[in-house]
Amino acid sequence: MVPIHQRGKQGRLSRLVPLLQTFTAWCNSHLRKAGTQIENIDEDFRDGLKLMLLLEVISGERLPKPERGKMRVHKINNVNKALDFIASKGVKLVSIGAEEIVDGNAKMTLGMIWTIILRFAIQDISVEETSAKEGLLLWCQRKTAPYKNVNVQNFHISWKDGLAFNALIHRHRPELIEYDKLRKDDPVTNLNNAFEVAEKYLDIPKMLDAEDIVNTARPDEKAIMTYVSSFYHAFSGAPCAATAHCRCCLSPPTLTSFLLQTVLAVNQENEHLMEDYERLASDLLEWIRRTIPWLEDRVPQKTIQEMQQKLEDFRDYRRVHKPPKVQEKCQLEINFNTLQTKLRLSNRPAFMPSEGKMVSDINNGWQHLEQAEKGYEEWLLNEIRRLERLDHLAEKFRQKASIHEAWTDGKEAMLKHRDYETATLSDIKALIRKHEAFESDLAAHQDRVEQIAAIAQELNELDYYDSHNVNTRCQKICDQWDALGSLTHSRREALEKTEKQLETIDQLHLEYAKRAAPFNNWMESAMEDLQDMFIVHTIEEIEGLISAHDQFKSTLPDADREREAILAIHKEAQRIAESNHIKLSGSNPYTTVTPQIINSKWEKVQQLVPKRDHALLEEQSKQQSNEHLRRQFSSQANVVGPWIQNKMEEIGRISIEMNGTLEDQLSHLKQYERSIVDYKPNLDLLEQQHQLIQEALIFDNKHTNYTMEHLRVGWEQLLTTIARTINEVENQILTRDAKGISQEQMQEFRASFNHFDKDHGGALGPEEFKACLISLGYDVENDRQGDAEFNRIMSVVDPNHSGLVTFQAFIDFMSRETTDTDTADQVIASFKVLAGDKNFITAEELRRELPPDQAEYCIARMAPYQGPDAVPGALDYKSFSTALYGESDL
Repeated sequence: MVPIHQRGKQGRLSRLVPLLQTFTAWCNSHLRKAGTQIENIDEDFRDGLKLMLLLEVISGERLPKPERGKMRVHKINNVNKALDFIASKGVKLVSIGAEEIVDGNAKMTLGMIWTIILRFAIQDISVEETSAKEGLLLWCQRKTAPYKNVNVQNFHISWKDGLAFNALIHRHRPELIEYDKLRKDDPVTNLNNAFEVAEKYLDIPKMLDAEDIVNTARPDEKAIMTYVSSFYHAFSGAPCAATAHCRCCLSPPTLTSFLLQTVLAVNQENEHLMEDYERLASDLLEWIRRTIPWLEDRVPQKTIQEMQQKLEDFRDYRRVHKPPKVQEKCQLEINFNTLQTKLRLSNRPAFMPSEGKMVSDINNGWQHLEQAEKGYEEWLLNEIRRLERLDHLAEKFRQKASIHEAWTDGKEAMLKHRDYETATLSDIKALIRKHEAFESDLAAHQDRVEQIAAIAQELNELDYYDSHNVNTRCQKICDQWDALGSLTHSRREALEKTEKQLETIDQLHLEYAKRAAPFNNWMESAMEDLQDMFIVHTIEEIEGLISAHDQFKSTLPDADREREAILAIHKEAQRIAESNHIKLSGSNPYTTVTPQIINSKWEKVQQLVPKRDHALLEEQSKQQSNEHLRRQFSSQANVVGPWIQNKMEEIGRISIEMNGTLEDQLSHLKQYERSIVDYKPNLDLLEQQHQLIQEALIFDNKHTNYTMEHLRVGWEQLLTTIARTINEVENQILTRDAKGISQEQMQEFRASFNHFDKDHGGALGPEEFKACLISLGYDVENDRQGDAEFNRIMSVVDPNHSGLVTFQAFIDFMSRETTDTDTADQVIASFKVLAGDKNFITAEELRRELPPDQAEYCIARMAPYQGPDAVPGALDYKSFSTALYGESDL
């Protein structure tokens, strides 16, 4: 009788029996390679020696030298070496220590073995974004999908009836299993049959017990996974049993003639396509070569009109000259892809264009063209803005210079006049006051001189074409201003010298002068502002100017009252002079600003105000019209832009979905193409609106994020994408029809491809493609042999080393794997029949057996036969045949 304290332990061990059996068999399947095995898994690994040996066998690597001592410390050190090696492979050993293994802890030992199995037998099956378990499950589902009563959904109850094991064997070795005779209601027989066949013919040891599986409600998942992984490693590199297509049973002469005609016709057609590609590529590259220098010409013009003509020429290029070349480029890529597809389907070598005429060369040239085009347009607009700014500054400079020159006219002569030498005391005092008024006026004009100098400097910095004359005039003004300052200082010193002898001052004249001078300056400044040039680009800017002008007009009543007050002072002076019999000289001795001048300038101000009103209102109308153009363009652009984006996304979805046949997909895509072409008037309308905007010199639009350039590029990409997608589907139809692939096979290829195309980008990366191959049963695991096989396949599907595998390349590869193609040996055999079993053939025999054009084609390309049995006119059909398939030079 078992003691109570041991019953729990025995119960736990009984539940581990299936796992012990499976793991022991798995370990022995590898230890046999080293000439040893284990009997008891929790006892035989305790000293660590066989554990280290097992790891060396399954990893192919050498572990540190084990310790041969029998002491516990030696065993722990050996087990620790094994655990360190496992950890070095990126495996985390949770709660598993060397002491438990040395003590014979069965649960910990099984956990360690399961970790080893996961790392070295199952982890390599992992695919991107799926665990190793899911990758193995997917492989099982793919392989057993065609079998009745088999539905693998897990690694426990899906395997209880034994049919799934038999289906895996039958899929790869149908001669070993009579699958149709198996019955679902006899699981024990099914399981034993699969286990025995696997052990006898596949070298897969029996790891499971049929009765344990059948009598357990839920078989142990780890045990099933371990056993199934052995099938994966046995079968992953073996091809599935496939049916071969037979050729029609024709008589040998008829079959030979038919084969030669077909091969030669295909080769002639391919040569025509190659010649067309070379011609089109040369023409397009020559156009790009001629156009780029024109777009890179950055020689600026002197006037806005000349630059606007350049802009108009650029618009004609965009509207008239470039669109046909865009179509030619798209058609060239389509022709190239179609040619390569036909060459692959006919088992011919890939077409290699002449140097410098590859599709990549054309794309590089086109990219250079578009870069030059973008830079040219930006340069044109910047130059127009610069010239507009220059014209404005130049006009402003001329206006201010004219005003200043008019003001300074006669000032030097006035300052040089020595009238004070004969003047009376009152005259001298008047001259002093007059000079003070002049100095005040001089200081007021200082700002204008500084503005003139600043404008001239800015014109120089902006490279104004007439900078020389501007600088000359500016220098003359500055020199004159310095002279005025010096003369003013000299005259004041002379006046102050004799001031002690002069006392009489006419206070009214002085007051008049003091008030008239600033008022006169205010009027001159007002006239200058009213005549000032302005340039605006937005409605807000013109409304700001209008507001400022309205504020100025509100000050006119106060100014008029000031004018009347100044004139009243002058009248009062005349009244006092007359009442006191004072003889006046006729003018105010302290100022040159007479009432007539004040009235004249005031009248001028009154005339300029309505002119300014008219100019501002006219500009306001212009800016309102510009705002209308902005809103008109933005409303259309905000519809066309999202429409183009949505169409791009819809085309992307259509290209990866599997709705209907390829013909249905092609029809659907062509309907999309027609709908896109029908949408072109909307883009033309935008082009018209954009032209109006550019003609109005509108440079920004806050109502939309779309520019005409963005919409043009999006439209061109949309046309290119739909054309390329249609071409891909047409090539798929060519492949399907040429290789005899059924619709179901095409859908299966597409389903496999889409399953691993996680980002729906229409292409698989190397790891995605590798996972797809594993799911299809190819032995491309992460070992030396698997890597070599995978690199071989990648060189076929990605000869350009782009790092991506397109669906077309995937179909070409799968079609070559599952169908037959004609070969050079078959063509040689056909020629030998026509030649009467000779090693050469004559022109007469070719003309007798082949159509005239194909016979002459062969005669022109076959080299003379040089063998010892040659006769006059003998032709070498062997070298000709191998050249057709790229095995030699034609």
